[in-house]
Amino acid sequence: MKSTCVYLIRDHSWLMLLRNRKKDDVNQGKWIGVGGKCEPGESYEQCARREVKEETGLDVKTLIPEGLVRFEYEAKEPEEIAVYSAYEFDGELRECDEGTLAWIEEEKILSLPLWEGDRIFLEKMLSGHEQPFYLRLVYDRNDQLLESHYWEGELSL
Repeated sequence: MKSTCVYLIRDHSWLMLLRNRKKDDVNQGKWIGVGGKCEPGESYEQCARREVKEETGLDVKTLIPEGLVRFEYEAKEPEEIAVYSAYEFDGELRECDEGTLAWIEEEKILSLPLWEGDRIFLEKMLSGHEQPFYLRLVYDRNDQLLESHYWEGELSL
């Protein structure tokens, strides 16, 4: 499965989504970026733009590829998530039916309830890394992180 995750950034604050509105949501109670699953034939960039529009009402002008994260699980199929940031966007922010959107100051992001794996790549993004990253995250049946590995290489999204 292929998905996207986008962090819109303005004035040192990041638009984050608290997943608190869907029943039986694996992300319930976690803060995540906006995004979602790619539709058949859709590129990562097309998916990212569509998901941002659907979840926020905003139109992204420029997407910056930050990295590619491969999630591996004991009990479900693997997922690859293309992670982007965006500093240029237009439109009116609207409510999201999947959760509560909020602008979070950079220095407060790592204190939020996050997935442990998200915390790993968010630390890298917040530190101002220069090269796109590849990250492999392995979770057990209880969604506990077992291992994480960065690796180098050319990133093409």
